[in-house]
Amino acid sequence: MAEAVEKINEIERRVKVKVPIAPLQNEISERFKQIMKTARVQGFRPGKVPLKIVEQQYGGDVKSEIYSKAIEQKFGEFVQKNNIRVAGMPDIQHDPLGSITKDFEFTATFEVFPEFKLADVKTIKISNPEVKVEKANIEKTIDVIRKQRATYSSVDRACKLDDKVKVHLNSFIDDKIAESTGQEPFEIILGDSTRIKTFDEQIVGLKKEDGKEFELKYPKDYQTEQLADKTVKYVVKILDVQEGKLPNIDSDFAKSLGVDDGDVKKLNEEIKKSLDQEINRRSRQYVKGQVFSALIDTHKFDLPKSLINAEINRLAQLAYQNMKQSGVEDKDIKISPEMFQERAFELSKTRIILSKLVEANKLEATADQVKSKVEEFASNYDDTENAVKWFYEDQKRLEEPRALATEDNVVDWVLKTCKVETKKVNFDDALAGKF
Repeated sequence: MAEAVEKINEIERRVKVKVPIAPLQNEISERFKQIMKTARVQGFRPGKVPLKIVEQQYGGDVKSEIYSKAIEQKFGEFVQKNNIRVAGMPDIQHDPLGSITKDFEFTATFEVFPEFKLADVKTIKISNPEVKVEKANIEKTIDVIRKQRATYSSVDRACKLDDKVKVHLNSFIDDKIAESTGQEPFEIILGDSTRIKTFDEQIVGLKKEDGKEFELKYPKDYQTEQLADKTVKYVVKILDVQEGKLPNIDSDFAKSLGVDDGDVKKLNEEIKKSLDQEINRRSRQYVKGQVFSALIDTHKFDLPKSLINAEINRLAQLAYQNMKQSGVEDKDIKISPEMFQERAFELSKTRIILSKLVEANKLEATADQVKSKVEEFASNYDDTENAVKWFYEDQKRLEEPRALATEDNVVDWVLKTCKVETKKVNFDDALAGKF
């Protein structure tokens, strides 16, 4: 029978549990009999090794195996009987099991999920963005698509923005080569927003066969970590200058974008619908982030270290896999637990709060809500019907859509109760995630 539970702190507990060995003797004897059938001991034929010798040779291992199972069972019974929600794996200490000859005790130190009272969400303030898709936004989107489908031909003149240039390029950081196109030409669309603006400004005005050396100082917050706050020397030679020709906005253009009858008006409607969906998705994500942050701020409790550590390991493994898929070699992957500490804390705390909110307010996703989320995922595939079928072939595949649908329920429940202020946001800002 378990002793009284010792409270070490708000989430850590310790208990001593006694394990009687008499009920385990039959199991130990049966295990010895099994070993006797196959045991190989010098001087004896297989199956003819005396029980005493088997006990001498295998006794420690057999006891360790059976007593370990007994410890696991006893701890499980203790947890169930006392209705304790254990977080992570317990730290169990005991005497060497192989040498035990009488009833023994083990000490289990473990963490529990925190007990806390749900905060009043009426005090939470949420900003709900209001974004309108204008005609100019549709025209700009079409213009981007046209540029993506432009055809290029060589011209004998100095290059300008929107031209495609083929170059040989070498870059150097601290006099060491950082990038080189080698013998293969590198193509650049001048004015591409994914590249630092000052680079293209150095290229504009050059002609075929022109070469140029220049230095650029990258900002501290530059998106590419290897270039952030670095001064880079470039050596560039122009191999070709090509002028782009944009496709006309006509029936053929509309058909190429999936409008079967080529109706340009319908194309504009489809693009507006797509932009509305994307803005709604980003706005919803922004609101969800506010709700989760507010829930974290309004609930105060200690978190089990085991949960945080497990989340750190998960995030680190995910980062490692993403970097490997991006082609980064193992020797260049530098990952430390500290990188994920804050995020792991936020995710762990959010899950605990959401779990209690869902249970207290019956917010678990319904089958129809899960199905809707699955269909949303499946819409990203060419064969949506088979994609939906794939999700339902394995219940584990439904875990993510079920979790996201449940999170949606929590967000909607909070929004019905908290203070919501409408905030007008420019379309371009919303598209860039700047709410």
